[in-house]
Amino acid sequence: MGFFDKFRKAETRNLEDPNVPLSAASLFDWGGTSSSGVRVNEDSALTVPAIWDAVNFLSSTIAKLPIHIYSRADGSKARPEIERMLNFAPSDYESSFEWRKYSFDQVFTYGRSYSIIERNGGNQVINIIPVDPREMKVREIPDFSTARKVVQYIHEKSGKAYSYEDVIDIAFMRHRDFVSHYGPINTNRDIVGLAIAATKYGSKAFQSGGIPPAVLQGPFQSGAAASRASDDVARTTAKLARDGRPIMALPLGHELKSVGFNPEQMQLVEIKRFLVEEIARIYSLPPTFLQDLTHGTFSNTEQQDLHFVKHTLSRWVRQFEQELTFKLFGRQADVEVKIELDGLLRGDVKTRMEAHATAIQNAIRTPNEVRALEDEGPLEGGDSLMVQGATVPITVQMGASDADTE
Repeated sequence: MGFFDKFRKAETRNLEDPNVPLSAASLFDWGGTSSSGVRVNEDSALTVPAIWDAVNFLSSTIAKLPIHIYSRADGSKARPEIERMLNFAPSDYESSFEWRKYSFDQVFTYGRSYSIIERNGGNQVINIIPVDPREMKVREIPDFSTARKVVQYIHEKSGKAYSYEDVIDIAFMRHRDFVSHYGPINTNRDIVGLAIAATKYGSKAFQSGGIPPAVLQGPFQSGAAASRASDDVARTTAKLARDGRPIMALPLGHELKSVGFNPEQMQLVEIKRFLVEEIARIYSLPPTFLQDLTHGTFSNTEQQDLHFVKHTLSRWVRQFEQELTFKLFGRQADVEVKIELDGLLRGDVKTRMEAHATAIQNAIRTPNEVRALEDEGPLEGGDSLMVQGATVPITVQMGASDADTE
């Protein structure tokens, strides 16, 4: 032992994994204890129905949206082979839906997701493989030649290092150092812990037949007598709960008093409703999407659909689009990835058909584009823009106009 070793404080280790010191940055991967005394991590948070609903709803919605690749020069569709990969099977191991849902499940729980891009000798993308975000560590390496920092990803299990352009990295919120991140569960562990505690409290109340904890008072001659009386009352209470009998007799001079509050006094229902609203705020979701219709009406529920697409989903879609474009094609790419949101904005059949008719008659969309939106196949002659009138191809109308001027 060196001279200074005896003054050093012994390093404390994480009880769940002794290999992880409490000083390590990865400690937060294990969660933490909330103010309510409940340990919160990604797995325990998913036992809260509102969080389970929010995570699955958001990730499933993003996973089912069609992906297109367009040329930046003229807006035409480009790179069909990559587009097909992104829409159906990004690798040999999972479908596009599975890949995207898994990735955003991690974003909305852990706070980040990583997918490794595999390329062949011709620099063509052949696989996109998601990895457990807890196994990926991000670090900055100073580049003294340019006075800049280079971001590198280390996969801890394999020990392999990946450069920045080979990893699709989606973060819920970046930390100020731009390397680590904030996760919705860990950052809001007090609210999540309160939700878990409220659920457990309700379960225990019903487990005891709805009878709150109580204290038995009486002329006990000894501690053993008090213990036997307590056991007798507990067994009788359990039997009454099984038999559905609400009345229990006590010996003369004995009294049973409740301790604490029952669920009604604690306003358990109101607390759980409040927690649904808080969780909706964490994920920027209208409460109706978490099955809370307390303040929902026919009109405002429809408006909340638009709010969800415009202010919540579009933010994640834009981040995903730009990350895919940047990592798959590079900063100077002549193409860009676009995710189609039109399907989520469909109204009822009558409104939708009227909107389609207006788009065709005013040369906004071609008939085949409208048919594609309705999941119908293209028809011959349906790729021409139309104008209102006889609703004929615009080229025919232009030819007729030229003939009239001659």
